[in-house]
Amino acid sequence: MSYIEVRNLKKDFVVKKKREKGKVLREKETVSALKGVSFSVDEGELVGYIGPNGAGKSTTVKILSGILTPDGGEVSVGGIAPWKDRKRHVKNIGVVFGQRSQLWWDVPIIDSYNLLKDIYRIPQKDYEERLHELAKALDLEPLMRTPLRLLSLGQRMRAELCGSLLHRPKLLFLDEPTIGLDAVSKLALRDFLKWENKEYGTTIMLTTHDMEDIAALCSRVMVLGHGQKLFDGKLSDLLERFDTVRKVSVKYGAEEPDLKLPEGVTCKKTEDGLELSYEPAKLPTAKLLDILQDAGNIRELTLQPENTDHLIAAMYKELDL
Repeated sequence: MSYIEVRNLKKDFVVKKKREKGKVLREKETVSALKGVSFSVDEGELVGYIGPNGAGKSTTVKILSGILTPDGGEVSVGGIAPWKDRKRHVKNIGVVFGQRSQLWWDVPIIDSYNLLKDIYRIPQKDYEERLHELAKALDLEPLMRTPLRLLSLGQRMRAELCGSLLHRPKLLFLDEPTIGLDAVSKLALRDFLKWENKEYGTTIMLTTHDMEDIAALCSRVMVLGHGQKLFDGKLSDLLERFDTVRKVSVKYGAEEPDLKLPEGVTCKKTEDGLELSYEPAKLPTAKLLDILQDAGNIRELTLQPENTDHLIAAMYKELDL
């Protein structure tokens, strides 16, 4: 059953052009942020919504959360048009923006949670049970009396997640939730999101530039570009179609490696060693690694992860956008 239904969604913004020399007033122009986007998300799905800056991702999320009103199309979230019935709608959603906070900066986070309890009118017993559950899962118990401003970035993100889930929303919007986090914090946050999704069937819509987040959490990916939906399907299909070139960084010992590379593999020297580019479709990664290992004593080797910008650029090229 679809929890989110979006049909032919459109949104325009009127912006001022850069002032031309000799003119007193700046001219205005209309920019189309969304150009007839359609998709549906089933209840309990965990979906990645990706694209470059300015693609329309944040505009979509703002419309789905009821902050913006569309200029055309139809939107239903749990049977509600978000901007028409915001009070009823916000009871069912949670929102976490990586660069913004819903908690109060100078007070202990427990005080923010108590205020959110009153805002969402959560019964005391339900609030205590849910807070205990989230605090334990997110390792927040020792931090409850600490003001938000004294927490590290990773601790703040965990605290924000807790605040957004206190009222047990059916739908959670995440915008760059792991931005700026260290590796340990990222792994902990991803594990929690998978747990929340599995345990309660919470529908999660994730917008991010981090392909590692997408790979770890989402089996389905939607790609937006120039206000249009460019792709909607399995992550594996997206990578197979557009992730055609990979890079490997390798650092050998003191001896010069006897490197004999197949045709189509490029190699260049860097300050840290060698950087190789290859096409997995033509040369399997395992075979290339065997060649590199046979060439000498490897000290360090890094297979660089997929890059969102690289995938989007490949899509733009194919679609002539």
